[in-house]
Amino acid sequence: MLAALDLPATLTTRDGDVTLRAARPDDLDALMALLSDDPISAARGDNGLDEIRPAYARALARIADDPANTQLVVTDGDRLIGTMQLTVIPGLARAGSDRLQVETVRVASDRRSSGIGAAMMHWVEEVAAPDLGTSLIQLTSDAARVDAHRFYERLGFTPSHVGFKLRVPRA
Repeated sequence: MLAALDLPATLTTRDGDVTLRAARPDDLDALMALLSDDPISAARGDNGLDEIRPAYARALARIADDPANTQLVVTDGDRLIGTMQLTVIPGLARAGSDRLQVETVRVASDRRSSGIGAAMMHWVEEVAAPDLGTSLIQLTSDAARVDAHRFYERLGFTPSHVGFKLRVPRA
């Protein structure tokens, strides 16, 4: 399903063009570093330590093996500077509409406010959602991410729902 996306794609930002492509196994260390670069993620355990690398490797492989999922990365030359996960969720509600869930949106801290995140989200809206036949793009954002909330609202997203999570022990 997500393999139908025409990748790699060029995204235009204020700092120039960058490349959006599917993540590869050799991106794992850079993805771990990008997650740990975010204080909220780091506080949840995304600390980039080698001891949890196998868990990240398994997760990336599972995402790659699931036709309804893809982990995308943004690169500027050889440097990985952004990422997001896309998941198509079949739905019964909204007259059987499929949804495109966007998760793990991250941009390297030294590249934020350069238009990379906006270019990523515009691509989701203008290319991914139509190509995948989804009629709704949804995402969640930690309540502490006030700047991210302003960013998403500026892009036209509305804070329409209250989300809940329940942490359960890993098996």
